[in-house]
Amino acid sequence: MRLRKLSAILLFCLCSIPHARADATLFLGEPYGYDGALAGTGHASVYLSRVCAASPVVLRLCAPGETGIVLSRYRSIGGYDWIAIPLIPYLYAVEKQEDIPLFVDAKLLAFLRDRYRRDRLESLVPDLPDGGTPGGVWYELIGASYIRTIYAFEIATTSEQDAALIRKLNSRPNRQRWTLITANCADFARGVIDFYHPHAVHRSIVADLGVTTPKQLARTLSSYTRRHPELRTSRPSNYAIPQVPGTVPRSRPAHTVTECALTAKKYMLPLFALHPYIAGALVAGYVGHGRFNLSRNALILDSQQQLDAPLTRLTRMDRRAVQDRFEELLRTESWAAAADDPHWASLHAAAEPAFDASGEPTLKVRLSGEVTPVGIARANILSVPQGFEFAAGLVKARLREELKSAAARKTARADVESDLLLLQQLLARPPGELGSTAASATTAALSPRQSAP
Repeated sequence: MRLRKLSAILLFCLCSIPHARADATLFLGEPYGYDGALAGTGHASVYLSRVCAASPVVLRLCAPGETGIVLSRYRSIGGYDWIAIPLIPYLYAVEKQEDIPLFVDAKLLAFLRDRYRRDRLESLVPDLPDGGTPGGVWYELIGASYIRTIYAFEIATTSEQDAALIRKLNSRPNRQRWTLITANCADFARGVIDFYHPHAVHRSIVADLGVTTPKQLARTLSSYTRRHPELRTSRPSNYAIPQVPGTVPRSRPAHTVTECALTAKKYMLPLFALHPYIAGALVAGYVGHGRFNLSRNALILDSQQQLDAPLTRLTRMDRRAVQDRFEELLRTESWAAAADDPHWASLHAAAEPAFDASGEPTLKVRLSGEVTPVGIARANILSVPQGFEFAAGLVKARLREELKSAAARKTARADVESDLLLLQQLLARPPGELGSTAASATTAALSPRQSAP
């Protein structure tokens, strides 16, 4: 009797275990460069946490410990319609999270992308006949977080759905279909989301004149998850992956089609004068459908891949305390001003990116007449004592970007705390040659308080 009762209880427990849950996440990348200057719509892709890639064009289920892939439609890349890239390389063009550089410029970005292309995507994007780097838009496959902030919108899925999607995409021809109006990146993302949850997302005739845009997908998916709370994941359904600090131009807010028209004043003013009814219709479309705020209540994905509140959630007094702590660190050591000198900027501009023996990113910097590899990621920035002063300048440059008012809503509090601690560690070490060469005369003439930014 006891055995039958125990068996019944065990059977009930087994039947009560829900199906394995995964998630599909809509990635909305802000526009940048030429697209951003024209108030663009940005880029849409889908992150699948339980789907991985046997190759960039063949999908499989993930093994334990793998982090999934980002799936998107591109144009003019190997003649394929969609391409799958592992999550960390898609965001940062490196294989491991701890190798993400703290501060990025255009030279380092190009180096990381080309290195990953040669290692992992050579069959898809081959070298030029002379061994050089090919042109084209292949660079959008990797390192997305260096050029744009990405907003993420999650919805729960099942492993059975993942397996069905893999069978569907692997079985049909993967041939280029991209067109701007009817088969763009957002149309592909819409198809993937609709495969998991039919009619969860849709285009808008009013807000986008029938063109599918990333922001419209985010708006409709957010609305769908509010109506279906059972499909929400275990963590907040929307968050932001911030653009990595650096000298790469910052991305711009994403817009719908009507917003693009309304924000382009040189087009709207003549339109109001010549065709007021059309202009009025655009305004009505924006008021009715286009006022979706991507960053509202969004948490920030920090450097440890954890969700944290942005700096803007702090009180004004707390933000002032963070700024004061930063300035106090700079007053701690008399040589700290060396990294503010133009000499540091010139060293940084002249430095050549490379990988160390462990495969971690470095910058080869000329210090005291010798080329010294200095670590630029959290994993190796403390590994070369000769480069501590240069490294301190790099962390200071990162913190200045993070503490700008325009960046505060996209900066995680935990990252600022971590960076302040890292700067404190670097400033606590004896000064190297950077502060005793070109910057020595300047620092000698200034008091410690005057040296602070």
